[in-house]
Amino acid sequence: MKRFLSILILMIFLLPAGLALAEDQAQTTASSVEQTAPAAMVAPDPSGAKTGGAADVIGATANAPTADDLKNLAKNEPLAAKLADVVGHNRIAINFVWILFCGFLVMFMQAGFAMAEAGFTQAKNAGHTMAMNFMIYAIGMLGYWVMGFALQMGGVGNVAALGGGTGLLNGEFAVNLFGKEFGLFGTRGFFLSGVTYDTAIFALFLFQMVFMDTTATIPTGSMAERWTFKSFVVYGFFISAIVYPLYANWVWGGGWLSQIGKNFGLGHGHLDFAGSSVVHMTGGVAALAGAIVLGPRLGKFKADGTPVALPGHHIPMAVVGCFILAFGWFGFNTGSTLSGGDLRIGVVATNTMLAGGAAAFSSMLYMWLRYGKPDISMSANGMLAGLVAITAPCAFVNSVSAVIIGLIAGILVCISVVFVERTLKIDDPVGAVSVHGVNGTWGVLALGLFADGTYGDGLNGIAGPVKGLFYGDGSQLAAQVVGSLTNIVFVFVVMYLFFKILDKIIPLRVSEELELQGLDQAEVAVSAYPDFHVRTSHR
Repeated sequence: MKRFLSILILMIFLLPAGLALAEDQAQTTASSVEQTAPAAMVAPDPSGAKTGGAADVIGATANAPTADDLKNLAKNEPLAAKLADVVGHNRIAINFVWILFCGFLVMFMQAGFAMAEAGFTQAKNAGHTMAMNFMIYAIGMLGYWVMGFALQMGGVGNVAALGGGTGLLNGEFAVNLFGKEFGLFGTRGFFLSGVTYDTAIFALFLFQMVFMDTTATIPTGSMAERWTFKSFVVYGFFISAIVYPLYANWVWGGGWLSQIGKNFGLGHGHLDFAGSSVVHMTGGVAALAGAIVLGPRLGKFKADGTPVALPGHHIPMAVVGCFILAFGWFGFNTGSTLSGGDLRIGVVATNTMLAGGAAAFSSMLYMWLRYGKPDISMSANGMLAGLVAITAPCAFVNSVSAVIIGLIAGILVCISVVFVERTLKIDDPVGAVSVHGVNGTWGVLALGLFADGTYGDGLNGIAGPVKGLFYGDGSQLAAQVVGSLTNIVFVFVVMYLFFKILDKIIPLRVSEELELQGLDQAEVAVSAYPDFHVRTSHR
């Protein structure tokens, strides 16, 4: 078993190696061509010395200089041309700092996930839950570095806000159907080597990687307290290297869902500003598939199917974790502008804050009215649900819509948690399916309803701002529906089959004896609370 696990992980690393070597050869070829035709080439800039310049001033604002203006400056005002070069470099530098800072905030969300999931689960498994949340960061990062980034962003083309060598991400594998091109995955950027050894591409990698890691973390909550650590490791590589990158390519990497506006007249194509579908639905649907295959914890359901409460051991820890997540979410959403000079970040941040607060309030009120008492754990999950829901539409809606979206999300998560547990008989210890899957879907659809036409001109090659159904464009809602259904079908089928097959090779579930005893010592060689007696029986 250990040998198989080692071989499987090794194959994940070696599979793209040939493509990386091919990129090295392409870089050598590009360098030789550049010597004869420098103006026609985009070359990688690993030092950053050549990234950002006068050309990056064009289109920066509504009154920015045109290409002709810069030509005249270079001819008649040499000093002004040099100043334009400095301005362009500084503009790109500001954007670099912006997305890196926001990426660091998103990375810190991993601590929030760890605390929330550990707090909402039992003390005897706290070390195991923490270990999964910690190691998915490292495992996911490596899987994404090997091939995930290439599959997702390898064909995205030039990212104007970052300039530099992002134009070298120009390899999108596509098929032609109905006379239209359907981009499926990128082919540049394996191991971040070859022609993708560039400062702008590396900055983009970091920002995109932490988004992927959020997705990979979500199923650790729904599958907590009975998942073998060795099967978790294989899962970490699989979702980070293959599943997440493919859907993310279709939406953010120039793939086919982003083009259904141009190809079929559906709004601006499927839009997801910061990840309600790409990140949260993908994680939530994967969490659903995993929880179904794994089955419920021992003692979770009585013989007649009635659910039994298995209380989390540290609600204060869970609540603090949710606050950390809310803090990191400001980087999650505002950073998705990819530009510190895009002043819409003020609207994005405020909408994010309002939706999260509104959802926490509506969750509290719903539980109070429905069950007689406010439930702080549901209020905390309600805040996360509101943040998930606003993630897709945050840049496209006004504050009133943001509050409405949050209020609905807060109620929706309460209803969904009960439905998943009592009707579907699925054991989801932290409510991951409801918070991320259900409200990720709501957020994507909310964009198609509430986008108010004040932002998004030119997105996915479509002229004019983004408008939802309530502002006159029902086709945008249709695009959102197509993207949501695609996510549900693709992610669920792939992850369900993956977990089924993996279970035959490396059992997903720990033994009954170990589950009763607790997973900490046996699975990860620690006890979260060695000086305290913890309950080890479900009876």
